[in-house]
Amino acid sequence: MNRNPHLNELGEFLKARRAELSPSEVGLRGGQRRRVPGLRREEVALLAAISTEYYARIEQGRLQASAPLLNEIARVLRLNEDQRTYLFELAAKDRVRPARSGDRQQVDTQLQRMLDDLTATPAFVIGRRTDILGWNQLAAALWTDFARFPERERVFVRLLFTEPWMRELYVDWEEVTRLAIAQLRMETARYPGDQRLAALVEELSARDAQFRQWWTEHDVAMRGKGTKKLRHPAVGKLTLDWDTLTCGTDPEQHIIVWTAAPGSPSYDGLRLLASWGADQKRTASDTVA
Repeated sequence: MNRNPHLNELGEFLKARRAELSPSEVGLRGGQRRRVPGLRREEVALLAAISTEYYARIEQGRLQASAPLLNEIARVLRLNEDQRTYLFELAAKDRVRPARSGDRQQVDTQLQRMLDDLTATPAFVIGRRTDILGWNQLAAALWTDFARFPERERVFVRLLFTEPWMRELYVDWEEVTRLAIAQLRMETARYPGDQRLAALVEELSARDAQFRQWWTEHDVAMRGKGTKKLRHPAVGKLTLDWDTLTCGTDPEQHIIVWTAAPGSPSYDGLRLLASWGADQKRTASDTVA
């Protein structure tokens, strides 16, 4: 029997989530020692008030659950909002989004102009596969001039694994990388037919054991906001807040803006970095001339 690969992924996601919970966390007695961690299928089924066989068919990708039942399973497994969104994306009966393959996202002129006008704020635009679609001068100074990478390699999650300077830049590289992977997995639920996205996952799984391990953990996350610690070779330590804005003309493009609290050392560091970046750009222009 041919099974829906999306339902298979849903089953793997549910397995990963129940493995994170102990019986005591959901009000059950642990009983005898377990060979594998987490809840058993029969325990999830008991708490969701369905038969073990019925729940097993959901995990095995042989049954499409109803929305009320998914809500109940999400409650039992204590899914957060991002995980719930992912669960329902996977379980959607009507996949209204077209399969994506070779389509190319681009930053329009007005958006790039806005980025360029942010002279004291690093900002870049990220696409559905974590493609870096556009950036400003301060982002180039903070990370790199992304133009030096071929377009198909200009992918944030890929750079985290392939570029040693990214590991050096992020003090919390593992946390940053796990979040990028979780965001990438969220995209696979939205666009199951995206061949470039599938190829990216296949490439990184083949070349890096850490990516392979973290990908199989089935963590998911939406892009939102947060704080990151960086260690820049020119200006030293920076603690920056980041926020996500959605492009009005293409909701699949997100503008990531980085700021620091006024008067903080990081605020001063960004201004120093802006000056350093301008000097670097002038030096490069003089060299070419």
